[in-house]
Amino acid sequence: MTNTWIAILCFLIVVFEGYDIVALGATIPVLTDPEVGGHSVDAMNWVNTFSLIGVGIGAAFMGRLADRFGRRRPLLIAVLVFSIFTVIFPLMPDPVLMGASRFIAGLGLGGCMPVALAMMQENAPVGRRALANNLPMVGYHLGAVLASLTGRAAGAEWSSLYYLGGGLGVALLAVLWFKLPETAPLAPGSDAPRSSFADVVKPAFLRSSIGLWIAAFMGLVLVYGLNAWLPKIMGAAGYPVADSLVMLFVLNLGAIVGLVISAFAADAKGIKGVAMLWFAASAVFLVLLAIPFGSQVVLTAVIFVTGVFVFSAQGLMYVYAGHIYPRDLVATGIGLASGIGRFGAIVGPYITGLMVAAGTAYPGAFFLYGGAAVIAVLVILQMPNPRKAVKGAADVDAQRVSA
Repeated sequence: MTNTWIAILCFLIVVFEGYDIVALGATIPVLTDPEVGGHSVDAMNWVNTFSLIGVGIGAAFMGRLADRFGRRRPLLIAVLVFSIFTVIFPLMPDPVLMGASRFIAGLGLGGCMPVALAMMQENAPVGRRALANNLPMVGYHLGAVLASLTGRAAGAEWSSLYYLGGGLGVALLAVLWFKLPETAPLAPGSDAPRSSFADVVKPAFLRSSIGLWIAAFMGLVLVYGLNAWLPKIMGAAGYPVADSLVMLFVLNLGAIVGLVISAFAADAKGIKGVAMLWFAASAVFLVLLAIPFGSQVVLTAVIFVTGVFVFSAQGLMYVYAGHIYPRDLVATGIGLASGIGRFGAIVGPYITGLMVAAGTAYPGAFFLYGGAAVIAVLVILQMPNPRKAVKGAADVDAQRVSA
């Protein structure tokens, strides 16, 4: 029953991340409406950027705290922080304070995913680590859809989106307090040195760590670039706005299917080969989107398959971290991959926005995304086989115990 509660609660935590990340995007049109929010587009872009920076920093440092102090307390703190600062966001009177509140909320929000995924992987049945990692990631897309629908229903009453998200976060915190067990990794002997950030760049993990960071960065360039700009890019290609919005929905529907398929594939065939295949297929289908399709049915099918590969390729990097690091570095490794990858979430939409403004986003953005996916394939190719990395991790643990 304990594992069931862990699975349910970790799923809900990731739902909240998807909800909160998309909430600002869903309300920016209202916040920039002169008759409602009255804020400039530039100001709201900075608010969004500060939010993403907070998420990146929170992911990196909360993962380390979870390996140092156990999973439960850092996760409770992270949920508390993002819930409180989500609720107070609508009360901020100007963009500076709005950006500050979103930054602090991002610190908590970013800390949730690496800790939740580490817990899921630790408690996964043998041979099901990828599935345990990817199922909560489905919750991210569910949260994104809920935020989009809630934002559409809220309209000018945009603040209700944040009161709802923060309030439900507080309710979730209460359930976590009573039902979330401590699942800290088994520590080495009491006299052994504790792990630290520096351990992930020691010789046993250096190539793997750098590969993870670059691949996660490139993966989030794709995920956030497409989610932020696909409707605009396809609109520039001559497709109706309504059809472009449907394309975004189809893309995310493919993501949910891909998360499940890639999990079973990675558990059955090995994480390295599947990760390379998923990024390579992403590159192929992204470039295909640069070709004008005469058939709406064919175009929709290509977008769906693109979603199957693009979004789950990024998620597989967190599975990879679970394979290459020892137990007292898993949350640190996932957190660093997530945190560094978040800068891809900033760079991708920013560069795409420049291309949209210059009128080169179609087809140029798809070649940009395809190139990013190819880079991910190349860096994963140079990474050691995870089984060898696990052996290295075990050797490091043995050294700690014998020290």
